[in-house]
Amino acid sequence: MDQLNSFESPSTTRLHRAEYLVGLGVSLVLFVWHLGEVRWFPAVFLFVYIDLIGYIPGAIAYRRSADHRIHKTYYVLYNTMHSLLTQGAVVGLWIWVSGPEWALLVIPIHLCADRGVFGNFLKPFALPFEPVVNEEFARLSHALFGRPAPAVPTDPQAVDFRR
Repeated sequence: MDQLNSFESPSTTRLHRAEYLVGLGVSLVLFVWHLGEVRWFPAVFLFVYIDLIGYIPGAIAYRRSADHRIHKTYYVLYNTMHSLLTQGAVVGLWIWVSGPEWALLVIPIHLCADRGVFGNFLKPFALPFEPVVNEEFARLSHALFGRPAPAVPTDPQAVDFRR
């Protein structure tokens, strides 16, 4: 991937995810190391609120939609709540208001797990909200890298989301 070709090969995708797995590992080690100092209410709240605002509403709308088209607001909510920039601002504001605390590690744990473990990065408007193989990208990936796209079921109701 480069500034003119914003897609990744299977190898660079694995490397990109590996970087987040390292971040997840460091965050988890620090969290466990300081487990006795973690305030649990803020930790649970900070871990859960990202998906309560950023994922759950879009997932519900996607599943309720007959053609799986949902408003772009759901994508914006997901991308905003799962942004390292947004969550960095939340951490900074929290530290400014309440001071630093180990519970804040759940934010990088959440984001790094989403990216490193589950492969969930920010959502483009042109694709369905939930993972579905895009046949055009699968063909391009096969032509460029000689490998088929990941084995994710194709949605029989998938439509062109670029509109």
